[in-house]
Amino acid sequence: MSTAAPRPPVIVTCGEPAGVGPELAPRARAQLGAEVPFVWLGDPAHLPKGTALREIAAPEDAQGIAPGILPVLPHAFPAPATPGTPTPENAQSVIDVIARAVDLVRSGAASALCTAPINKKALQDGAGFAYPGHTEFLAALAGVPRVVMMLACDALRVVPTTIHIPLRDVPSALTAELLEQTIRITHAALQRDFGIPAPRLAVAGLNPHAGEGGAMGREEIERITPVLDALRAEGMTLAGPLSADTMFHAEALPRYDAAIAMYHDQALIPIKTLDFAQGVNVTLGLPFVRTSPDHGTAFDIAGRGIADPRSTIAALRLAARMAEARA
Repeated sequence: MSTAAPRPPVIVTCGEPAGVGPELAPRARAQLGAEVPFVWLGDPAHLPKGTALREIAAPEDAQGIAPGILPVLPHAFPAPATPGTPTPENAQSVIDVIARAVDLVRSGAASALCTAPINKKALQDGAGFAYPGHTEFLAALAGVPRVVMMLACDALRVVPTTIHIPLRDVPSALTAELLEQTIRITHAALQRDFGIPAPRLAVAGLNPHAGEGGAMGREEIERITPVLDALRAEGMTLAGPLSADTMFHAEALPRYDAAIAMYHDQALIPIKTLDFAQGVNVTLGLPFVRTSPDHGTAFDIAGRGIADPRSTIAALRLAARMAEARA
């Protein structure tokens, strides 16, 4: 009787070495043990002193390493890491680690990608990083023109249609084309990555009370509703446009598999209220699985050993589940 080969491990990038990423990986390994096999990609010298680790030559070599030991795929950096203070000389290596990790996932050597936080300004100052953020760089590496950001926890999955723009710019940025792309990518990802054959999506309105029939804005009538009607005609299960203030209470959450919000805070306030410590950032629409803890580099506490690993652990667990669903 043959047994299936073990799935390749998740690859975890080091992120900004002056941030909390290097200290979270060993703590996640200690808590997860063999539950989620993963390999850390970065400079071993940047890990906390005393970290139990084993350097390996390829992700497959992590198989059989004791659960309390961190498998490390070494990637040499030119300078030491000073917690809380990014070193410009290391910026290009942070970028190179991300690109190397993408290559490993796309080649099948790793099953999914979990990225530790980066600091965009540090990369721009040190290496002329040309992308608005992590997600856009990953999309460029994958050759994908449009991806979608999802924030996920056990209680809620939510997708903002517009993301990091001023609130005053949201109405003009919220086009019918953008909304349709966001819904289509989310719907496909729920089927492929979350194993939901017929996803139910709840779509928020832009204005208070979803515009109240045009009394408080016409975006729902002129832009949102026509998109929803067209997609419903294709067979999608869509509720909305809904008043955002009634979408996220306990009784409403079981009615849908993901919520589509119109702007950043409309999406992020509910999930951070429901589960601030264990939210996960997921990039939908990539040809590989990518998750990330939903926090930044936390320079103010880096190196002090007090960073909370729960979001990193949740990101690793979700990456493994998504990779399994794709398989």
